[in-house]
Parts: sequence; structure tokens; C-alpha cells
Amino acid sequence: MTAIASTTVNASEPHVIIVDKELTIGRRVWLATHRSPWFVGGLAVFIILLLLAFGYVWLSGADPRAMNFKDKLLPPAFMDGGRAKYPLGTDQLGRDMFSRSLVGLQISFLVGLAATVLAFLFGSAVGLFAGFRGGRTDQILMRIVDVQLSIPPIILAITILGLMRATPVLVVIVLALSGWPTYARVTRAGALAERGHEYVRAARVLGASDLRILLLMVVPVALPPLAFAAILDLARMMIFEATLGFLGLGLQPPMPTLGVIIADGRKYLINAWWVASLPGVFLMVMLLSVNMMGVALERARNAVMGGL
Repeated sequence: MTAIASTTVNASEPHVIIVDKELTIGRRVWLATHRSPWFVGGLAVFIILLLLAFGYVWLSGADPRAMNFKDKLLPPAFMDGGRAKYPLGTDQLGRDMFSRSLVGLQISFLVGLAATVLAFLFGSAVGLFAGFRGGRTDQILMRIVDVQLSIPPIILAITILGLMRATPVLVVIVLALSGWPTYARVTRAGALAERGHEYVRAARVLGASDLRILLLMVVPVALPPLAFAAILDLARMMIFEATLGFLGLGLQPPMPTLGVIIADGRKYLINAWWVASLPGVFLMVMLLSVNMMGVALERARNAVMGGL
């Protein structure tokens, strides 16, 4: 049965919504979040950056890999000597920094998103199975999680990417390996709590299979908290991807990832600071927008759960 409830808006604080308690937790969290200035601001910046990252090169026809040695190390257009053709200047090979930074942001986002989704799905599946089955299965899977958590992510990445060629798929897998144990542990705790409830026992008595109970009763309760955490994890994955590129372990040239661009620009920090600094600004603003949305969702969830 679907619950029907009304909502009201606080006149003194328009972004604060008073929600009827008959609504589902997820619906209450969304109503408490979508008018938050932090969430709206972060979402607006996030959408603008994504539109730039995915649309600018396609609409303008700019080639981020095109070299022009006559125009190398030109300053941004807002500085003396800059040209409107190169809004953020050029690098040591005369390549347009604006288009390169946007393509790098696009790559970081796609790799980070894929890694977050993979870590979320795999870790949640392991945690649900371990928590619901319990016993020896739970012990074995959790010991694997403990071993994974004991290995520093950067050491794991250096080992794997140092032995094999860094392809996009391999980088996504390496990033996901650093994140799935957290999802597994949190989901396992939720599954352990849910399997002891009376409605789960009643469903089992009525003949429902473990898979049906897991998918219809445990998953809807155990997974939503992780969805909010996954938003913040996206920022961590993007930072990790840029770090690997900076160390020379991530995706390799000619693919213009942000980490590679920043690493290449280190040599020119004194006389051409924009080569390394401006791509870092793009990454920082993107991460800030993601964190603003994640924090707003987390605060709304805590407020809703505290009012139950």
C-alpha cells in the first residue's frame, strides 16, 4: 500500500521542509535535501561542469591533442599576451589547455563513476550475502574483507598497474578494489540486523526462498544508506584516478587525463603556472560540487533518521 502524505514549507526558512512521517525514509530525505542551498549550488556547478566537459569539444571542434609549437606556453586570455583562441592558454607543445582540461575532467568523471558503481555493486553483494547467510560463509568473506582493508590502496595500485598496462578497464578495477570492502561491511551490518526481524522469519515460514527474501525485504532497507555514501565516494575515486595519472601509473598519453596534465606542467610552474594549476582548479571545483551534494544528503538523512 502506498502511503499518501502532505508536505509544508517553513516560511522563515524556505529551504527547510517539514515532511509527514508517513512518507518513506528515502522520500523524506529527498524532500529535506532538494531545497538545501548546499545541494542546489553543488548540483548546479556539477551540471555546468559536465555540460562543458562533454559538450565543449564536440560543439567547438577543438582538438585537445593538436600541437602548435608557434603558440607554445601562451598565457590565458585574461592575462597580457593571451589570445581569445586559447581561453586558458597553451602548454609546452602549444595545445589548448581549456579543451585538454575539459577532456581530462570528462575522463576522470567517467572512470570515477564506473569505479564507484562497480565497488558499490560488488561490495554490497558480498555484504548482503555474508550477512544474510551468516555462519562460516560470513566468517570467510569478512576475513577476505579484512585482508583487503589491510593493504594500502596506493600500494595495491602500484603493484597491479606496475605489472600490467594501464587500460581504462584495469584502472576502473584497481579503483574499485580500494572501495568495495567499505560497502561490504556496511551492507553486512544492515543484513545482519534485518534477518532477525519478525517479518523475515514469517516470510521464511510461509515458504519464501532466501533469494526472494533478500531481494524484496533486505535489499530495500540495507542499501539506501550506501547510495548517499557513494556520492562522496565518487569524489574520492576521481582524486585517486588523478593521483595515479600524476604518478605515471594511470591512463597514459595521448589520453589527456588531469593527473598527466598536472604532472607534465610541474616543470613550468615558474614561467607558465597555468599549465599545471588550471586543470587542478577544474578538478577541485568538480570535487567541491560533489562533496556539497553528498554532505547535504548526509545531513538530511541524519535529520530524518533522528526524527523517527
